Formats: sequence, C-alpha cells, structure tokens
Amino acid sequence: MGHWTLDDIDWPAFDASKADTDTVRIVKAASLVEHNGDIYGRYLANVFEGDEAFVAAAGQWAAEEIQHGVALARWANLADPGWDFDAARERFNSGYRQVDLERESSVRGSRCAELIARCIVEIGTSSYYSALADSTDEPVLRQICKRIAADEFRHYKLFYEHMKRYRDDEALTLARRVKVALGRMAEGEDDELAFAYYAANDVEGPYDRKACAAAHGSRALTRYRPDHVRLATNMTMKAVGLKPQSRLGAWFGRIVWRLFDWRRGRMVKQAPAF
Repeated sequence: MGHWTLDDIDWPAFDASKADTDTVRIVKAASLVEHNGDIYGRYLANVFEGDEAFVAAAGQWAAEEIQHGVALARWANLADPGWDFDAARERFNSGYRQVDLERESSVRGSRCAELIARCIVEIGTSSYYSALADSTDEPVLRQICKRIAADEFRHYKLFYEHMKRYRDDEALTLARRVKVALGRMAEGEDDELAFAYYAANDVEGPYDRKACAAAHGSRALTRYRPDHVRLATNMTMKAVGLKPQSRLGAWFGRIVWRLFDWRRGRMVKQAPAF
C-alpha cells in the first residue's frame, strides 16, 4: 500500500512526554477525516466512471488515505490509551453528512473542476502535515506526518496530471478555475474538521460548529510557518494555471495569504477551552 506501511514506523520510539494535549486532540480529529478516504474514493469512481486509469488511481489514493487514518489513530492511542477510535468514528459518521454517493456528476460542475478542487485539498493536507511534523518534538508523530505529507504531495501531482487532460478538453476559463480553487479553500470553514474534532474528542453538549471549528483551527493553523504557506500558495497557483511571478499570480498569492491569516487570527480569538 503506497510507499510505506505501518511497519515502517518506529513505534517503540514514542515519547509520551512530548505528546502535548493540543496535538493529541487535532491528531485524533485528523485520523477520522483521513479514514474517510474510502467514501470519497467511491464518489470519485462514480464521477469518473469510464475513465479507467483515473478510477484505478483514485482507488489507490483512497487506500493510502485510510492508511493515514490508521497510523494517526494508532499514535493517538499511544498518547491516550483510553481513546476509542471505533466509537469516535461511529460518532463522526453518524453525525457528519458525507458526500452523496448516488451522484454521477461532480458537485463542482465538471470533471476538470472536480480535479482542481482535489488539488486544493491535497495542497491543504500536504502543507498541514508538513507544518505538524515541523512543530512537534514527538519522534513517532514526526515520522508519520512526514510520510503523510509526502503522500499528499504525490496525490496533488496525481490529481494535477489528470486535471490537465480534462482542462484541455473542457476549456475552463481562468476565472472559472480560480473561482473553483477559492471556493474549495473557503470550504475549510465547513463542518468536516469541526465535527471531526467534536467527535474525536468527545466534546460534551450539542455540536457547535463555530466553537469546534475555532477549537481545531486555533490548535492547527498556528503551527504553520511562512514557508509552509508560501509553498501551498505556489502549488495553488500552478493548479489554476497561474505563474507566481506574474502580476495575476502575485495578486492571487496575496488573496490566499490574507484568507489564511484572517482565518487563523479569527480562530485564535474565538477558540473555546475544550
């Protein structure tokens, strides 16, 4: 499965003294989201029915995403032996509305737009796990996150290469491609991560999307360094067909940075105690 397995991780090197509570909480949430790769893989298989090469690649992608979730959950159990991943996953799946598996066409309007959106997701995850790896001193988590970040970067290239095929056929305008990218970035405000945080950490009381999004974001977004954001911005520009050195590229880069910085600051201000 992929380029590594769980056996490649040096699990005995785990150092509980370096597994802080905030990190454990966001890793638990990440394990639930990553483990849902099978659901998104089925959705992509429906949307791209007939494109056998891509459907096969999407199936492998889904399997690797599940492995990410398993690895993160195993680490979380080392840090918190009493945590029940299966119960948390059941809570997540029963309360979070997944993608519509009955759909036969992309929610983005076209196959090219769907692949641009997938590129944006992989950019977000590759930069996130890079930031998490660089922010932790726990050796096992660092190993896992570096491997996941490398996988996610490879997944970005996978979706990007297939996207170019459809871009040539569908002739999506630059404005449309930018709109899809910015729209998918804005969906970082949606329920998936917020509800995963709620379900994974057994937050008491009814689900409060705003509070849970802030609780997660304040612990996750503050780990980014400028180089993480810069690389993610450049990858985003490539996905939509812009050059970072161009005038339009510079304009788009400023928008991405402002969106990220605004969101990070807002999350920190709104963060609850849980």
